[in-house]
Amino acid sequence: MPLGQRSGDKSDSRYCGVETDFDNDMPQVLAFSLSGGFDFVVAPLIDPNYRPSLARDEVDGSSVLPVAASDLVLSPSQWSSHVVGKISTWIDLDSEDENVRTNSEIALKQQIAWASHLSLQACLLPSPRGESCGNYARCVNQILQGLNNMQLWLRIPLEKSELMDDDSGGGHTIDTWEWWNSFRLLCEHSSQLAVALDVLSSLPSLTSLGRWFGEPVRAAIIHTDSFLTNARGYPCLSKRHQKLMTGFFNHSVQIVISGKLVHKDSLGSTFTKHDDNSNEVMPRHPLRCYLDYVAFLYQKMDSLPEQERFELGYRDFLQSPLQPLMDNLEAQTYETFEKDTVKYSQYQRAVHKALLDRVPDEKASTVTTVLMVVGAGRGPLVRASLQAAEETGRKLKVYAVEKNPNAVVTLHSLIKLEGWEKMVTIVSSDMRCWNAPEKADILVSELLGSFGDNELSPECLDGAQRFLKYDGISIPSSYTSFLQPITASKLYNDVKVHRDVAHFETAYVVKLHSVARLAPTQPVFTFEHPDYSVKKSNQRYKRLQFEIPSDTGSAIVHGFAGYFDATLYKDVHLGIEPATATPNMFSWFAIFFPLRTPICVPPGSPLDVHFWRCCGSSKVWYEWCVTSPHSLPIHNSNGRSYWVGL
Repeated sequence: MPLGQRSGDKSDSRYCGVETDFDNDMPQVLAFSLSGGFDFVVAPLIDPNYRPSLARDEVDGSSVLPVAASDLVLSPSQWSSHVVGKISTWIDLDSEDENVRTNSEIALKQQIAWASHLSLQACLLPSPRGESCGNYARCVNQILQGLNNMQLWLRIPLEKSELMDDDSGGGHTIDTWEWWNSFRLLCEHSSQLAVALDVLSSLPSLTSLGRWFGEPVRAAIIHTDSFLTNARGYPCLSKRHQKLMTGFFNHSVQIVISGKLVHKDSLGSTFTKHDDNSNEVMPRHPLRCYLDYVAFLYQKMDSLPEQERFELGYRDFLQSPLQPLMDNLEAQTYETFEKDTVKYSQYQRAVHKALLDRVPDEKASTVTTVLMVVGAGRGPLVRASLQAAEETGRKLKVYAVEKNPNAVVTLHSLIKLEGWEKMVTIVSSDMRCWNAPEKADILVSELLGSFGDNELSPECLDGAQRFLKYDGISIPSSYTSFLQPITASKLYNDVKVHRDVAHFETAYVVKLHSVARLAPTQPVFTFEHPDYSVKKSNQRYKRLQFEIPSDTGSAIVHGFAGYFDATLYKDVHLGIEPATATPNMFSWFAIFFPLRTPICVPPGSPLDVHFWRCCGSSKVWYEWCVTSPHSLPIHNSNGRSYWVGL
């Protein structure tokens, strides 16, 4: 029985397992744990006293592994659904003792081979014994090369950094994230290598913890002595631990209870219940009170808002950005964007204010404002503009300019259906080629991409600007792009699977979820409309220097998240920059610029990033690179992999 589903939450179920000792009777261990309410066990598969060098060969020269049980004692579905194999903790592949190293390597391969034979979904690897884990990582990497579907979870203690004495008489801090980072770098960022975090009674800083949400954390092992005791003697967690657990739940991290009963059990350990599958009476599981508390924390979380539920399927899913200038959008794409009522209400507010500023009350009945919607699509901005005119009592003449002939068909139907024939003129043309019969007072467009200018709004509006009156109003009047360094292990691996440079030099639209945002956003490029400057150019270059908070510790940067914020008119804005994002708007996800080689940033080191917006005769593209803490190649030179067609 999973921890339960909250109302309206259709995302992955969250499960709670229990860590067990070695036991020859695996069916009994599993039955007892499942009847106690747990969903799976993390169990040793091999007797912990076994050492390959001490194994006695049978008469025929073979030896039999001292496994917990034959593969036949459980069904294949029970092995795969309810058992995570726990690799022996004595294994030390970086020991200075050659005998220990040899035994460890043989045992590791034997145990993972047995787990693979059982079709387990995952195995829990013992924690590295520090950053010097080269031989351990080498052996695991060898195993990963031949592993099919099973994941390996590397156990990493999530503990507060402490000052440790060293040989020089000074001290240094221990950051166990460094252990994980060293290990995964040596294993080439394998997508089958994940993390199981040991959650202890003390926790690192919030910013340090935040790094883990961009990493492939599959399980959180909560130790019973990490729980506090409430006034009635029952287990509970500190506020900081509760917040961390909520973060784990939100990222579909499975929970594992580990340890002995150290608290009062509300029902007592002698309580019995019948197993669902038989008439056998089972004693109450001694760790049930911890499971009940974890389930309580999960159930009391707020339900996901409607927008988040809608976006669940898009989380961390890489999509190519739209190219509406080069390609004609499909009906389904228009329909999705037209459902974003928040966006169009913001446009309506902007037009409302512009009309009031443009035409004073005393001239409302005599002056007709000429408004042009360039890139009218199927008409939502036309509707928003006409509603603003009705609200303000201003007279409006609308030109709806659209290059997509298929959308123009829908526009004609809309105008006829709404009876707008006298107010709206439909123009089937690219705005850059159309010769307008008169000048516009207000120019309305929605040509923005996730990075503001990445769908070529500047180039389009440059072409349309010639039919705007010199004192005319452009909505939007300006927009700015923003960048932010992120840890995004899943996104990096999804790009890496293509095994080519081109995919690492492409920008992707993505609903960011399993990421760690490492520093506040910084502005990159700004465009203003109308722009009557003499030496106008849409080429841009910006150098940014990010400072990752020192208490974060070291962090790995897989790429950059891009956002935008647009001023529609005066104080009316819309955007997706996290600090100022328009609530409940879903037309835009962030954009992701990957790095071919992830870069590790030590504490206190600045991250220097260079971004270019380049313009050619037929395309626009971005180039980007990192020059500190060390230099990486310039990505997408000359737009060789990713560009937007003019």
